[in-house]
Amino acid sequence: MILFTKYRKISYAVSLVLVIASLASIAVFGLNLGVEFTGGSLLEVKYQNQIPAQEQIKAQLTDSGFGDVAVQVGGDNRVILKMKTIDEQQKEAILQKIQLLGAVEPGSESFQVIGPVIGQELKNKTKIVIILSLLAILIYIAISFRKISRPVKSYVYGLTGILALCHDIIIPLGVFAFLGKYWGVEITIPIITALLTVFGYSINDSVVVFDRIRENLFKNKTESFDAVVNGSLNQTLGRSVNTSFIVILVLLAIFFFGGATLRYFSLALLLGVAFGTYSSIFVASLLVVNAFESQQKRGLKKFRK
Repeated sequence: MILFTKYRKISYAVSLVLVIASLASIAVFGLNLGVEFTGGSLLEVKYQNQIPAQEQIKAQLTDSGFGDVAVQVGGDNRVILKMKTIDEQQKEAILQKIQLLGAVEPGSESFQVIGPVIGQELKNKTKIVIILSLLAILIYIAISFRKISRPVKSYVYGLTGILALCHDIIIPLGVFAFLGKYWGVEITIPIITALLTVFGYSINDSVVVFDRIRENLFKNKTESFDAVVNGSLNQTLGRSVNTSFIVILVLLAIFFFGGATLRYFSLALLLGVAFGTYSSIFVASLLVVNAFESQQKRGLKKFRK
């Protein structure tokens, strides 16, 4: 049997290094938000034949004075251009420039202007969704585990689950901050959707382990809390790893063969699922053990007084 609690300082150190590095990446590079959040224009076109290289399209528009344009290649010979807000006249000028690189299918273009007010509203709604999700998770776990007030209160499971969840979201965001700085990867609605999906996946993985701890606490009332947690983690280890492995295989297939549109969506899920599995085993449950030990120390101090 693996004694997870014995080596928890190592797992804490690994998590701490990753979280600090991710926070530093976010602080230094910032998140490269897409036009959905900042406001701007989206122009989508379809080429009749082979799509020109992204670098060619970007260079053609930059040299023509259109500023920084993000180029995203999609399936079915489609190209999506994201840029600052432009008018109809500028749109036509851009179409003329990109047609010098290849024939664009007539009538295939789609043009949208997203104002800064809409972008700000999306940012605000995203924050509200995240806060409500965290509160709902905390309340759900506290209620579900209300019957096991020994040796720690039920809400402790919720708090440690949320700490592990923050760990699972901060690390992918740090990676995307780095990718945004050096590869121009933007935080878009699909990536936010992927991270919100990670919320559910990660907390579900943690709840499975917590639930096994709850069952074993009822069965083994004489065993130490450390022993119960170690036993529960060993019992759920195979299930967690196997489930995540299958999900990761599917996401890898999407990442490599799903096209540019799904690449960073699948990457966000890949990172979230991988670190979610890690945190449910090496972070969430072990933090409950730390909470128990802290509670014991406080009780001992009160007794001595």
